Amino acid sequence: MTSVRRRTAVLLSAILLATAGAVAAVSAAQAAPGCRVTYTVSSQWTGGFGANVSLTNLGDPVSSWQVGWSFGAGQRVTQLWNGTFTQSGAQVTVGNAPYNGTLATGASTAFGFNGSWSGSNPVPTVFTMNGVTCTGVVTPSSPPPADTQPPTAPGSPRTSNLTCNSVTFAWNASTDNVGVAFYDIYHDGQQMTSVSGSTLSANLTVLPGATWGLYVNARDAAGNVSQASSTVTITPPQCQVDTTPPTAPAQLTGAASGTTVTLQWTAATDNVGVRAYVVYRNGTAVGTVSGNPPATTFIDSGLAANTTYQYHVIARDAAGNTSPNSNTANVTTTGGCTVCTVTQVATDTDIPWGLATLPDGSILYSRRDAHDVIRLNPTIGAKTTLGTIPNAQSTDGEGGLLGIAVAPDFASNPWLYVMHTSPTDNRIVRLRVVNDRLDTASLAVLVSGIGRNKYHDGGRLRFGPDGKLYAATGDAQNGNWAQDRTRLEGKILRLNPDGSVPADNPFGNLVWSYGHRNPQGLAFDAQGRLWEQEFGNSVMDETNLIERGGNYGWPACEGTSGTCGTAGFIAPKRTYPTSEGSCSGIAIVRDALYVACLRGTRLYRGVISGTSLTNVQSYFVGTYGRLRTVEPSPSGGLWLTTSNTGDKDSVPNNSNERILHVALG
Repeated sequence: MTSVRRRTAVLLSAILLATAGAVAAVSAAQAAPGCRVTYTVSSQWTGGFGANVSLTNLGDPVSSWQVGWSFGAGQRVTQLWNGTFTQSGAQVTVGNAPYNGTLATGASTAFGFNGSWSGSNPVPTVFTMNGVTCTGVVTPSSPPPADTQPPTAPGSPRTSNLTCNSVTFAWNASTDNVGVAFYDIYHDGQQMTSVSGSTLSANLTVLPGATWGLYVNARDAAGNVSQASSTVTITPPQCQVDTTPPTAPAQLTGAASGTTVTLQWTAATDNVGVRAYVVYRNGTAVGTVSGNPPATTFIDSGLAANTTYQYHVIARDAAGNTSPNSNTANVTTTGGCTVCTVTQVATDTDIPWGLATLPDGSILYSRRDAHDVIRLNPTIGAKTTLGTIPNAQSTDGEGGLLGIAVAPDFASNPWLYVMHTSPTDNRIVRLRVVNDRLDTASLAVLVSGIGRNKYHDGGRLRFGPDGKLYAATGDAQNGNWAQDRTRLEGKILRLNPDGSVPADNPFGNLVWSYGHRNPQGLAFDAQGRLWEQEFGNSVMDETNLIERGGNYGWPACEGTSGTCGTAGFIAPKRTYPTSEGSCSGIAIVRDALYVACLRGTRLYRGVISGTSLTNVQSYFVGTYGRLRTVEPSPSGGLWLTTSNTGDKDSVPNNSNERILHVALG
């Protein structure tokens, strides 16, 4: 009897121990029934949405967790924060990140994600945690689709009451599915003011003698922006009849450093104000210094060595009155140069925009308004038209056929990459070049859906040393898009050569950096770092050193103006007043950054030192007019293009532009 009791006790103990062990194993692996989930759709747009999930453990403590649910309308998770995810069909499983796996009883954690959807977007109603159905699930009803429809373009823009310093600008109302909330008024891509959606005119301050192109966009309460109205060009008269010329500039002196001459003089005076100085070399105008007031120095570059040049300067006021000549200054160059001789390689009747050098030393360049691609032999100036890019369309502003890039292995795999405006968007395509022709049958759209507008279309393409293609996109005149990491506007994009998303992109999509207004310059330095050039609105342009996932502040911050101290904003490495900037392309040669400027009519050169730009100097100020694109040449110099006429009207072949070669020392 005693032995039977003993055997029974041992058996019961074993059963109890086994049961306790099994219970302990279950507690460690999954929660006892009891969890609460709150699922919130935070944002929704065409084809996509963002959601947040809050998870509270109402059961036993867990050392790790998995949450599962099933979508009901074809949704897919595209990007998730604070965890990992897998999706098989409609079933989604989210696991904890290492830092938020342990959940005590009553403890909570959260994760967020972006997803794609089509049709309706219902929210899931059944969640599980570690295989156990959660009770107390709190979900909102499916939100109505967000308003993603922009207003129509304002009609019939017109001006009246033009004076020397003011004008009345009016337009016809736009229509919108919800309602127009604002009208944004611009000149030449720069925002001037905004008025309410019930207002159909604005009194604007203008500058005497300045030719501006006025237009207006409509904007609704959801932030959707219309395409722009047509452009109305104005040139206000001078405020007074002025026939008095400025006095002559005085004390002109010059000094040579190699083949570069630096001139300085004493300012002229005028009864209204001097607005420009014109610099003459050996009797020929070689540059213009503009401003209010203009600077009294000029750098003349690309000269012959050991040669004497004679200079004089005249002053000009806003009415066009010119001063007598200054005194003359004779300057003799020496040997050695930094920015050396300039040679005209070709001219064109359209705007050369993108430019790339082929392995054989010839050049491919895009013509923005004519929408075709030219092959140029820079040695003899011979041109071959390779063909027209299908579906390209201009915008009566900055859009059209923009940046180009050739595949790094172009000699064996002749893909040409192109960014262009279409009737509905900006996009990136690639197609092959076969026997000096564009093979349009091979054309593939790699990226579409990038917003377009009259201005702010970005457009530069550049292959990086990592073999990825980088693209600069403008904000399409919707500054809020620049801060939305789910959108492609106001960004630097990074994509694989086939258009797919690289696995190491920061946000799980094509976005590499964000918070940009209208970037048009991209270049990599010897360390493989990406530099970017960006148009400001009316205060300053900026040169940025791009960081993976970096936020560069637009629209809250323009250069260093605005709320630029906001946590997370990355400051520019260099800023330029827009009057001396409005710069587009950039190139890097031997750790020097070259910046081509339109409104500033100059080429900046800065030395890259660590993460800074040092010894920044201006070259060719006014010599060649508006400079659009600068690219490295095989000889160690630069290709440089102009954009002087017809660059804001989208009319093909109404320009007179130059393609130059700049030798560097």
